[in-house]
Amino acid sequence: PCLTRLCSPIAEKTGKVLGEFCRCYKEQYGVALFNSVRYEIEGNGGPQAQLLHRKVPLEDHVIYSGNLFQYIEENKKWRNRFCVVPHNYGLVLYENKLAYERDLPPRVLVNSAGYKILTSVDQYLELVNSSLPGVTPKSGHSPILKCPTDFPLILWHPYARHYYFCVMTGKEQEKWRAVFQDCVRHCNNGISEDSKVEAPAFTDAVRMYRQSKEQYGTWDMLCGNETQVLSNLVMEELLPELRTTIGPRLKGKAQERQRTWIQISDAVYRMVYEQTKAQYDAAMAKCEQERPQMESTIRTDMDQIITSKEHLASKIRAFVLPKAEVCVRNHVQPYISSILEALMTPTSQGFAEVREVFFKEVTDMNMNIVNEGGLEKLVEYMEKLSHLAFHPVKMQSCYEKMDQLKLEGLQQRFDVSSTSVFKQRAQIHMRQQMDDAVYTFETLLHQELGKLQGKDDLCKSIQRILERVLKKYDYDSSTVRKKFFREALLQITIPFLLKKLAPTCKGELAKFQELIFEDFASFILVENTYEEVVLQSVMKDIMQAVKEAAVQRKHNLYRDSMVMHNSDPNLHLLGEGIPIDWGEEYSGQPEAEPAADKRRRAKQVVSVIQDDEGVLPYKVDAEALLQPGSPELREPEEPDPGVLPSSPDGVEEIREALAKESLGDADDPSGARMPQAVPASPLPRADVPSEARVLHAAPASPTPGAETPSPSAGMACHQSSDKETGEEVAPLGSECSPPQPADTTESGEGVQTEF
Repeated sequence: PCLTRLCSPIAEKTGKVLGEFCRCYKEQYGVALFNSVRYEIEGNGGPQAQLLHRKVPLEDHVIYSGNLFQYIEENKKWRNRFCVVPHNYGLVLYENKLAYERDLPPRVLVNSAGYKILTSVDQYLELVNSSLPGVTPKSGHSPILKCPTDFPLILWHPYARHYYFCVMTGKEQEKWRAVFQDCVRHCNNGISEDSKVEAPAFTDAVRMYRQSKEQYGTWDMLCGNETQVLSNLVMEELLPELRTTIGPRLKGKAQERQRTWIQISDAVYRMVYEQTKAQYDAAMAKCEQERPQMESTIRTDMDQIITSKEHLASKIRAFVLPKAEVCVRNHVQPYISSILEALMTPTSQGFAEVREVFFKEVTDMNMNIVNEGGLEKLVEYMEKLSHLAFHPVKMQSCYEKMDQLKLEGLQQRFDVSSTSVFKQRAQIHMRQQMDDAVYTFETLLHQELGKLQGKDDLCKSIQRILERVLKKYDYDSSTVRKKFFREALLQITIPFLLKKLAPTCKGELAKFQELIFEDFASFILVENTYEEVVLQSVMKDIMQAVKEAAVQRKHNLYRDSMVMHNSDPNLHLLGEGIPIDWGEEYSGQPEAEPAADKRRRAKQVVSVIQDDEGVLPYKVDAEALLQPGSPELREPEEPDPGVLPSSPDGVEEIREALAKESLGDADDPSGARMPQAVPASPLPRADVPSEARVLHAAPASPTPGAETPSPSAGMACHQSSDKETGEEVAPLGSECSPPQPADTTESGEGVQTEF
């Protein structure tokens, strides 16, 4: 009831924040459009990448699927769920595997942007206790959540609802954690970098809005798509007010008050999300409507706009630069090398691990081809290798290197709230570089196949192509890392400088507005030009620091004066061709598969095997778990005496079943096992000048060959649409959501939708 009374103030507050943001967005849109057209005309691109880039990496694939337990808050019971992670990294939870295979509606759709993956109930309780100050359960009282096993997986969000899962073994927990982290990493990076106008306009508008509120530095909640980011922006201001208003009115025990607060926060977040989406879409549509006229003006008056901007910049530079240079010299320059070293060590180790994993996978494949057969085995292994970059478990050793990133005292000095934005950005670069290396390798190998004579030729060709690709990888990874280091240093130092200079400079900027012609006021902003001048004051030191790091060669970086001449002039033409489907091209099956069969047999990146360590504490009768009223529902058959007929719901029942299972599992005649997996916030854009580069080829370090485990049969999967996966799913009946019934409790047939 108290939330109902607050609906109007919540909508009013949301509208106010979005009104201010949309004003910033409109201003930044014109600047971003001008920069985009100018870049298109003038060029000035960096060094050409040597590796090819795959356009559609995971078409017709799913990342992973398997069983786990989910805690259902509505009836406070644990249920077995079949979880599918499709190509767009949504989390889709079905009643069971049969429901998935029969294309029944999923129970839950989750877009994991902004979530943290916790593997300890204590971690979760600590975050919950801090979310509502003054409400902490007394010692000895039962906590808000009990887990029936020692291996929980909890998805925690500062505003949205939480999701609780658990599995049976530590090995399963590690695999699911890697999968969930990959989902979070991908969904956090929800603002498309392919958009050369909308994306920079949006991120700059967010930054300008927060700076107008005296909030400088990195922001952890710049994650997800535009609507999610804006919802986080609103909630950042709204939630403290709600906590003060509603918190004291909550009744009941501490655990109940905490649970109620989580539900209230989620309900408010959904209200905010719905209003934000409508208002932001309207603002975007208005800018798009005005774009043709603006672009025509830019192209017609480009030279005059540039001249006017340079005149403005010269005046601001004369006023700001002396103060900025003193600030840089005293407060930034002494720390640049320390920040760079802290960034370089884990990042370079991660990219080195990417190289090592790629080298090992190809070498193992080559050895297995020698031992097991020729082209048929090659096709089998290449289908797996082609998605190596999207295998969360195999890539985990690369991603984990970034966990070492610590800025220590520098974090407080430069107002860096967390290093997570840098970790995730580096990890995304690692995945992209791995996929580029794999795609280049398979493209070159595919070109060679028609010329090869026998198994020996094939193996020699694989080794030769591997060495070529590794040289290209070394060059590209050096370019990517140097760009990442420059951007990270700018993202750390620029907000610090702006905050330091604000008291003496920001108030004086208004007087420069008269220097801008009215016709060009949409494309030249005093605030943006001021920030460019501040950036120039520190850019020389940042470029010099990265250049000196490359000269040391400690981190396998190439010097800026080096360029790798393209030894494969036709390679990029090959990359424009039809994507390679190893299975279809070399399977010898000319007949096309029916669409339904193709969906059911969708390939899976992480294989699923029978894992004795991951036995369920009970067996699930899939037919009996179909939703009520389903045409597939049948009368249950006579129970097998060796199979537990039903699934326990409560914590104690599951623990009892676990005890029985551990005693009687060896004699279980059914032999049924749960399938398990094989072990295995964007930075702001900165126009950084790049010099030409020449390659010093680094020899590939030989890696001892290791036998690859025999491939396991993948689980039959179907392709899930974007609507199914929750990648773009909006709450409360938006156009992307499946139909929502009024009742979404466990007994209902509805879908709980996360956006």
